[in-house]
Amino acid sequence: MALIDFNSAVSAYQQAAGAVRSTGGGRSTTSAVASEGDEGFASMISDSLKSAMQSGRQAEELSIKQISGAADLKDVVTAVANAEHTLETLVAVRDKVLSAYQEILRMPI
Repeated sequence: MALIDFNSAVSAYQQAAGAVRSTGGGRSTTSAVASEGDEGFASMISDSLKSAMQSGRQAEELSIKQISGAADLKDVVTAVANAEHTLETLVAVRDKVLSAYQEILRMPI
């Protein structure tokens, strides 16, 4: 089974959503809900990535401070564990999104 790149999955989702919007997408309430869902999904992904990056930066900063003796080792371990947990959660969500995308591709038209 070939792995699908996350960016291509998101791109395909955006193209499909754009096609639905350009054809009218059925009722107007349906397209309004789809539009809100697009923004919600995109902002959720964006917020998750920002959170993961911030956790990683905080762990790096505390590690550097600990090397120079300015931070407690317990704080460093906690920050690294938090960054690891955030990254694992993000990877799990990515895997679920890709799995759902692959399932949609296997659906008959």
